[in-house]
Amino acid sequence: MTTLDDDMWVGVVRLHARVEHELATALQRHGLGLSEYRALCHLSTATDGELRMQELADLLGLNQSSVTRLVGRLEAAGLTRRDLCANDRRGVYTVITEAGRERKKGAGDTYEETLTAALDRAAADGLGSTVAGLRAAFVG
Repeated sequence: MTTLDDDMWVGVVRLHARVEHELATALQRHGLGLSEYRALCHLSTATDGELRMQELADLLGLNQSSVTRLVGRLEAAGLTRRDLCANDRRGVYTVITEAGRERKKGAGDTYEETLTAALDRAAADGLGSTVAGLRAAFVG
């Protein structure tokens, strides 16, 4: 026997999996993974375009090891650079570069278009109430 909450949660999980897959596939055209794109988004809106590594990990829902590897990939591609905290030399920041801002900007339309299309397809394919409920929660 399933409950209403269980049915709702299964719908959210199915929706999440479908949308994340479509977004990841679309962002490959821009040479970015989904976590990399989201990291660039957070960095591009941060004060001075920089975040402490732990802060970025928290925003992305990653552990320290995973965010270190992610930032390493971004840095190798020239999209970010690391900087030491002036007040605490143990603190490490990651800073978005101009190339990172350009890559994020170039991928932004693809991300938004893919997100809307993926949600619309999911709504038409059995997840309509889940999509409608989530959209309604953010509209007003």
